[in-house]
Amino acid sequence: MYPPLDYFEHRRACVIKQRQRDARFESLPDSYKGPLTSKQRSILNAPIASLVGDVHNGTLSPIDILRTYGKTAAIAQERTNCVTELLLPEAESWAKGGDVNLQGSLAGIPVSLKDSIAVAGFDVSVGYSRHVFKPYQEDGIMVKLLKRAGAIPHVKTALPITLLSFESTNDLWGVAKNPHNPKYSPGGSTGGEGALLALNGSRIGIGSDVAGSVRAPAAWSGINSLRCSTGRWPKMGMNTSMPGQEGIPSVFSPMARTLDDLTYFTKSFIQMKPWEVDYTVHPLPWRQEVYAAAASSNKLRVGLMTTDGVVQPSPAIARGLYTTADALRSAGHEVVEIPVSKFPPTATPLQGLQIASVLLCADGGKTYKSFFRTGEWNDRGAAQIAFYMSLPKPIKYLWYLWTQYVKRDTVWASLLRYFHPLSAAENWTWVAKRESFRSTWFDWWEKPAQNFDFILCPGNATPALPHGAMHDAVSSCGYTFLWNLLDYTAGIVPVTKVDAHKDRLNNTFRAANGVERGAYKHYDSVKMAGLPCAVQVVGRRLTEEKVLGYMKVVEDTLRDAGTVYEHLDVEALPELHDIEKQESKVPVEPEKIW
Repeated sequence: MYPPLDYFEHRRACVIKQRQRDARFESLPDSYKGPLTSKQRSILNAPIASLVGDVHNGTLSPIDILRTYGKTAAIAQERTNCVTELLLPEAESWAKGGDVNLQGSLAGIPVSLKDSIAVAGFDVSVGYSRHVFKPYQEDGIMVKLLKRAGAIPHVKTALPITLLSFESTNDLWGVAKNPHNPKYSPGGSTGGEGALLALNGSRIGIGSDVAGSVRAPAAWSGINSLRCSTGRWPKMGMNTSMPGQEGIPSVFSPMARTLDDLTYFTKSFIQMKPWEVDYTVHPLPWRQEVYAAAASSNKLRVGLMTTDGVVQPSPAIARGLYTTADALRSAGHEVVEIPVSKFPPTATPLQGLQIASVLLCADGGKTYKSFFRTGEWNDRGAAQIAFYMSLPKPIKYLWYLWTQYVKRDTVWASLLRYFHPLSAAENWTWVAKRESFRSTWFDWWEKPAQNFDFILCPGNATPALPHGAMHDAVSSCGYTFLWNLLDYTAGIVPVTKVDAHKDRLNNTFRAANGVERGAYKHYDSVKMAGLPCAVQVVGRRLTEEKVLGYMKVVEDTLRDAGTVYEHLDVEALPELHDIEKQESKVPVEPEKIW
C-alpha cells in the first residue's frame, strides 16, 4: 500500500479498535456496574483455593466471580487504560455453556492475558495496527489449558509496540498508566497486567518475559510475578514482534496480586501437564516436596547483590533491599553480600548485559520494524535501540573511542562497541559467548564460597519511571536481563513504597556512567512518593518450586519484622482529578539530580 494510504489505514484501525473496546465496556449489563457488594468484596478477599472449592461444591457461581472481577476490571481500565480486548460477554457464555471445566483446579477463576496470547474470535495485535481485523480461529494452547483447568479468560491487556520496553504504549490502544500514579509507566512489556492486577481487576495474569517483562511491571505496580525458566511454561499459540528470535528466548510466565495466588496458580497449571500439548515444555511435574522444603527453611544462605556494577540501586530501591536483608538476618538466615569483585571475572553482570543486548537485537531491529505501518509511533526506548543499531560502524567506532578514552566511561563504551546487526556467523559467536557465560556462572554458584540458596537483588534500579523515560533508561535493565541470559528462575516480591524524604537522592550524587545517567535522569523521590519498591528472588534454572518457596520465606520474614506491603484498594482510591490536585500541591524538590 502506498505510504499516504497506509498511514490513513493505520489511523482508521486505531480509531475503530478503541471505539469498539469502549463500546463493549459501555454495553456491559448493569450487573457489571455500580459499587461492589459485600459478597463481591468477600470474593476479592477470599483465598483462591477457597473460591475454587466453593465453585466445586456449588455454593458459589463462576458467574458471580466473573461479574465481580468484571466490575473491578472496568474501574482499572478507566484509571489506567490497561485493557485491550474485553472478553466478558464471551466469558459468560464459556462459563454457562460448558467450554470451561468447572471441576478443574482453577474452576471459575478469572485470568487476564497479555495481548500477544491467542483467543478464538479476537485479534492478536501485539500493538501493531497491521494485525487487527484478523481474529484467530481457535484458542492458543495457553488458553485451551486454562479452560481445561476451569479458568475463565476475561480480558487481554496492554503492552508496548515492539515488546522491547518497560512502557506499555502504542498508537493502537493508547498509553497504559501506573495504578499508583497516572503520570508514570506501569512497566512493560506486560504492563497492562501489572496495572490490572494491582487494582484487583483480575485474579491471575499471564505475560511473557525476555528482559524483565513480567518482573518490571510487577515491581512497578506492586504485585508478584515469577519469571519461569524456558521449557517450564507453554510458548505456542501467541504472536510476537520478533518471531524466530532465540538468542534470548522469551518465556511466558504468571503474575498475581498476591504470592498465595501466584503459588496456587503455578502449581495448578503445571499439574495440567502442559508438555502433553506443547512440544516446547519439559515433562517436569510440580514438585510439592521441593516447594515445602524451601518454604519451611529456617536457615538459608542468601547472596545479597547490592549492585550489578552498572547502575547503583536508587535510594528507594536500596531501602527496600536492605529492609528485606535485615528481616532475613533477624529470622536467623545467613545473608552474604556479593561485591562486584566477587562475581566471575569473565562473566560479570556488565558482560552479561553486553551479551544479552547484542543477542536480543541481533537483527538490528529489522524484524520488529517490518510490522510498522507508515507513520506508526515507535516506543521511545525501542527507537533508541534502532538509532544505535542504525549508525554506520565507523561512526559508532569513533563514538566508542570517544566514550572509552576521552570520557573514560568504560561501561557505556562496552555496550556501544558491538551493538550492531550481526551476520549469521557473528550471531553464532555471540551464542557461544552466552553458553560460556552460563557455564561460568554454573561453576561459580557451585563453589563453597557461594553455594547460595538464592540471590536477593533489586527488581530494577529505580521505581516506576514517567512516560517516555525509556528514551533515556532503556539500557538500565540489567537487574532483570541478567537472569534471562542465564535462564534462571526469578520472582518479584513488593516490599514498601517510595518515601519523599527517606529516599531523597544525595546532593553529591553523580552518575558513574551513561547507563546510570539514563536510569537516574527521572529519579525524584517527591514526585515518585507512593510508588512501589520491590526485591527480586533469584534461583537456579528450572527451580520454580524453590523460588516460590523462598519468596514465601521473604514475605513471612518481612511480615514478622513488621513490614507488610499495602496493596491498593480499588474502591478506596481517590478520583483521578483528586490525584492531579494533590500532585499540584506537592512541593518541588529544591535540588536537581544533576
